[in-house]
Amino acid sequence: MERFGLDSKDRLRASALLLILLFQVTERVAGASSLYPLVVSTWPFLEAVERAWSAANNGYSAVDSVVEGCSACEELRCDGTVGPGGSPDENGETTIDAMVMDGVTMEVGAVAAMRYIKDGIKAARLVMRHTGHTLLVGEKASAFSISMGLPGPTDLSSPESIEKWNKWKENNCQPNFWKNVVPANSCGPYHSNGLLLAAETTCLGDGPRRAVELRSNHFGLHSHDTISMAVIDKFGHIAVGTSTNGATFKIPGRVGDGPIAGSSAYVDSDIGACGATGDGDIMMRFLPCYQVVESMRLGMMPKDAAKDAISRIARKFPDFVGAIFAVNKNGTHAGACHGWTFQYSVRSPEMHSAKVWFWL
Repeated sequence: MERFGLDSKDRLRASALLLILLFQVTERVAGASSLYPLVVSTWPFLEAVERAWSAANNGYSAVDSVVEGCSACEELRCDGTVGPGGSPDENGETTIDAMVMDGVTMEVGAVAAMRYIKDGIKAARLVMRHTGHTLLVGEKASAFSISMGLPGPTDLSSPESIEKWNKWKENNCQPNFWKNVVPANSCGPYHSNGLLLAAETTCLGDGPRRAVELRSNHFGLHSHDTISMAVIDKFGHIAVGTSTNGATFKIPGRVGDGPIAGSSAYVDSDIGACGATGDGDIMMRFLPCYQVVESMRLGMMPKDAAKDAISRIARKFPDFVGAIFAVNKNGTHAGACHGWTFQYSVRSPEMHSAKVWFWL
């Protein structure tokens, strides 16, 4: 700067100006103001996505924004498979599974097979914030939630769910999730078929695959579904949440993948997040969302990571139905599916409203 004839004060001013410009360029490169907040959710649950995005845009944390979004779906009873009033089990009762995970602390709170409490995602957040546990289940989860201030006990059934259950009973309780059993009557009680089990232990070939041949008949868009949502807040922190009332006509006590971290959702704010939906009994055996995040950690783009995780399941269970979305910490997102057409919703600062992406 000497050659331009600047005195010491001018040099200080010039240096300060350069530092300001450097900071502004760095900030623009980081893209925090243009990329975030970002919300990605399974299915065209647009109102839930807008609720989550509005919360994050108003300064809510990623965790609280996820809770806002999933709560909206519970209130709206999205597709009849989230929140109260849907997916009756074999006894005609609706129960709730939910989970929330903080990608900064890696803390998880979850509830499963929860009765009498309609606010599944809020109950999950209470587990995360006020206990050293990860998962509470059944009536004890309900008692905990009520003790922490959530409303209840509440009948989670609805006229629609009871009507659905009555029609199923009239159809001799078909389809159902039992196998290798003999019913005392068309709707049970069921007893194990000792002869069939003995035959399966002695026969080779494709016997072990028979149990999953017809699973696609049980699972579809309106028989089982989950809202699985990821939010990146204004600070770049990421959280995921899920809520579902599980598989229709499930065996009472069944817990699906909804409250299982790594299966229905997973997040690491250093890497990105994943959400899943579909045949949870199969998908939870593979922890597909954990696989997606770890694949992205190793350098895979979201599209490739999602496709790889779905392919791993399909190779073992070609009849399963399921889908995944993946989003990295930079906001790049993609999906993959098997056995159905998948849609997920996205809202970012560049959009005037949430939009739906289709994957075949």
